[in-house]
Amino acid sequence: MKILVALKQVPARDSQLKVDAAALWLDESDLSFEINEPDAYALEAALQLKEQHGGEVVVLCAGPERATSAIREALAKGADRAIHIEDDSLGAYDTLSLARLLSKAASAEQPDLILTGLQSDDLGSGQTGVVMAEVMGLPHATIIMAVEVDGASLRVKRELENGWFQHVAMPLPAVLTIQSGINKLRYATLMGIKKAKTKEVKHLTAADLGVAPAATVRLQSVYQPQRVKQTQMIEGNPAQQAATLVEKLKFEVRAL
Repeated sequence: MKILVALKQVPARDSQLKVDAAALWLDESDLSFEINEPDAYALEAALQLKEQHGGEVVVLCAGPERATSAIREALAKGADRAIHIEDDSLGAYDTLSLARLLSKAASAEQPDLILTGLQSDDLGSGQTGVVMAEVMGLPHATIIMAVEVDGASLRVKRELENGWFQHVAMPLPAVLTIQSGINKLRYATLMGIKKAKTKEVKHLTAADLGVAPAATVRLQSVYQPQRVKQTQMIEGNPAQQAATLVEKLKFEVRAL
């Protein structure tokens, strides 16, 4: 069974974020980077399926040269090999063109299963996995909590709202977007780190795949949220004040 995991490198969660001079993205000069956490859970799900059913896990990452560290970490955790799409123009891709780029590389591998994280920690659109499925003409399911493989089919558990779940049977090949927290993430062992140095990393560019950057959606500006202090006086008798306060905490502050 061949499982392909789409993986992204993002700024570390504890980084001090500063907007760059053009106000179009973050100033990356002082940032540290890590594997996108939802993608780390997709990788863990793939490694567990490999342990149960055999086969190989292939990491697919589109990103600049620095993304090599995230790829090596994935290989150290147990992925068998990787594909790195490296191109200076990747920032010009919107979700659709990025999904087309990833799909072109994925199609050449003919995987049985493609896993992605539910969303990225930096942009958070939650679209790449499902758009890949559409581009490749594959069945897909989102917000996956558990995966069972039975021959040429899958049974997955999807998380819905208010504590509800949905169980779906679907054929292979397929695309799944994995919910964060479904498994305990493993650490790379010393032996795994040593082996990662000898594992294959195939380098490609967008030109190699014949996909040009296209953006129907563009970022106009990035800015720090403004912190504003505001005082509101709640009028009425104690019962009215309490009801108004609860309503504001629920719908404005969203603390309840």
